[in-house]
Amino acid sequence: MKKAIQILTFALIFAANTINAQTMIQKNNIRLQSDRMTPEALWAMGRIGGYAASPDGKRIVYNVAYYSVKENKSHHILYVMDADGQNQKKLTTSAKNETDAAWIDNNRIAFLSGGEIWTMKADGTDRMQWSGTGGKVEGFKFSPDCSKVIILKSIPFHDIIQKKPDDLPKTTGRVVNDLMYRHWDHYVESIQHPFVYDTKHIKWDTDQGIDILEGEPYECPMEPFGGIEQLAWSPDSKQIAYTCRKKTGLAYSISTDSDIYLYDLESGQTQNLCKTLDYVAPEVDPTHTMKDQVVNKKGNGMRTEQEIADDGGFYVDQMVGYDMNPKFSPDGKYVAWLSMERDGYEADRQRLCIHFLGQGTKQFVTESFDSNVDDFCWAADNNTLYYIGVWHGKTNLYSTDLKGKVKQLTDFQADFGSLQMMAGGNILAERHDHFHPADLYVITPNVKKPEKTAIKQITRENEHILSQLAVGTSEARWTKTTTGEDLHYWVIKPPHFDPTKKYPTLLFCEGGPQSPVSQFWSYRWNFYIMASQGYVVIAPNRHGLPGFGQEWLEQISGDWTGQCMKDYLAAIDDAAENLPYVDKDRMGAVGASFGGFSVYYLAGHHDKRFKCFISHDGAFNLEAMYTETEENWFSNWEYEDAFWNKNLTANAKKTYDNSPHRFVDQWNTPILCIHGELDYRINATQGMSAFNAARMKGIEAQLLIFPDENHWVLKPQNGILWQRTFFNWLDRWLK
Repeated sequence: MKKAIQILTFALIFAANTINAQTMIQKNNIRLQSDRMTPEALWAMGRIGGYAASPDGKRIVYNVAYYSVKENKSHHILYVMDADGQNQKKLTTSAKNETDAAWIDNNRIAFLSGGEIWTMKADGTDRMQWSGTGGKVEGFKFSPDCSKVIILKSIPFHDIIQKKPDDLPKTTGRVVNDLMYRHWDHYVESIQHPFVYDTKHIKWDTDQGIDILEGEPYECPMEPFGGIEQLAWSPDSKQIAYTCRKKTGLAYSISTDSDIYLYDLESGQTQNLCKTLDYVAPEVDPTHTMKDQVVNKKGNGMRTEQEIADDGGFYVDQMVGYDMNPKFSPDGKYVAWLSMERDGYEADRQRLCIHFLGQGTKQFVTESFDSNVDDFCWAADNNTLYYIGVWHGKTNLYSTDLKGKVKQLTDFQADFGSLQMMAGGNILAERHDHFHPADLYVITPNVKKPEKTAIKQITRENEHILSQLAVGTSEARWTKTTTGEDLHYWVIKPPHFDPTKKYPTLLFCEGGPQSPVSQFWSYRWNFYIMASQGYVVIAPNRHGLPGFGQEWLEQISGDWTGQCMKDYLAAIDDAAENLPYVDKDRMGAVGASFGGFSVYYLAGHHDKRFKCFISHDGAFNLEAMYTETEENWFSNWEYEDAFWNKNLTANAKKTYDNSPHRFVDQWNTPILCIHGELDYRINATQGMSAFNAARMKGIEAQLLIFPDENHWVLKPQNGILWQRTFFNWLDRWLK
């Protein structure tokens, strides 16, 4: 054991006052008896959130969330610093959370606290509450000339769940009339709308603002994760581009068709930038995949294949997939957004679309990049866009012009996220990897000479912790799949690695099912802490994951238990056979969501490779899952048919026939099942059923159930319990 070291962590300190107790989080000294990452050290880390550069590019304001395990809560704090990372200053000095900071001008910052917009000088002085909505502000965005502001507020919504009778105010019952009555982790009894206020004439006691979706029963931003990034101001402050899926109920639950709308403040008129005025959505079968229905066929209110080919394959009329997150070019002539092609397919390749406002035409400009565009920003020249996307397990920076000429500008073993263009041509972004949580970086891109692109780290939020911990390694390795294709996987090794020893080894099964195994940093599925606990981690980029081409990505749909499962076994078998430090007699498999499903399936098909399993929020019974999940487009696309359809497709029949619950008779290995009861994506009954089946079969099993968590685990003490239970289970069977 190394000498005890001193690191900094965060705790809640109460100023005892029976009338007005004030809670603050401050940095305090504690002693850690080891240099390995622990759950407590992980939760002690500050988590960088939103950030913004001042209009002149000289200063940056950003948010950090600190967590107290003891008090089971978080505190969100704002900081400001120079653009080179110098002169950092904490702006938040009270116990109240402060988030969503944005620059009004070079010397004043707006932020959100207590459901209201506040403002302050860039040095934190002259604080004042600016809005007076009764705590209803959920997001905001000032216009470029600061004459107007968009405010996101929730309004009552009773189209799906009936309003409670006035004489029964305490009833807990809900009368439901259609689908999408709950989403992610809550019942849908309100929806967000964007309201526009004139900042020069606001009278909060009378001014309710202009609801740009007045009378429309649609949400904007979109559930469950959309925020203010789904709306954008035009540079002249006269128009707003916004994201909306204008569907409700059953139609909403089976469709991913969202559009970009252009709202004109002077006329009050709205234009759909994704579809022509005469477009009429075709009828669809809600129990069958959209992939072969008319809505996704060229010619039905859409341009024919030949017409598209005649235009070079770029221009389209109707856009029926996910379209979101619009951004105007600096000169206001173009609107760019992220776009998926097909309705009903939430994991379609996400491309960058440009709408030419003067011409009314559209063009995709990342067609040569056979992976997803995750975020983007415009350059000042109105011709260049910078974007990030994953390729071979790394998310790097790329550029494209309006003609679709793509260049890769960085090639780091890391992931970049959330780009913001700064004055002077630099880009503000966060970056993380398997052994480093998010910090802020300034990138100086060089399109002409990509190798000259420079990057500078400007925050070191958790250096006081990381510098005291031993670091492992993360290495890329390739092997062959059963199809003869190349399969990429990460090998994460423990700190103080000794190549002469053999280590217990974990197969990590990714969720999604189409989320990349990149250089991500997670505060739950964290490779650093797994390695620190003495495990080698094998993390394959199996079929179905982005960053290896569209054909590789799409192979998994309709084949959940086929090639992707063979890929898992190919990776772990290659590691066991060719990496001498992998102990093939002490291997486990772990995963969440689709990864949890994978674990349940492998439990019946692993030929005694594994000594234990852990499944978090995994699907166990796909017939039950089909009707239990809230976003029915997902099951329709992935399974292809409702299980009761008489003429099931071959893929649908294979999917249901190979549901993990059908192979419990072949289970023979200890398993830990974890689930949140607020998980409406994959209901908790799935995890309970798997645990019950294991115990009834006489298999050693545990169930960790969280009544107050959704598909994730967000509360500090729940997070610590999750980690402790996770590693106690692994240690019991693999050490």
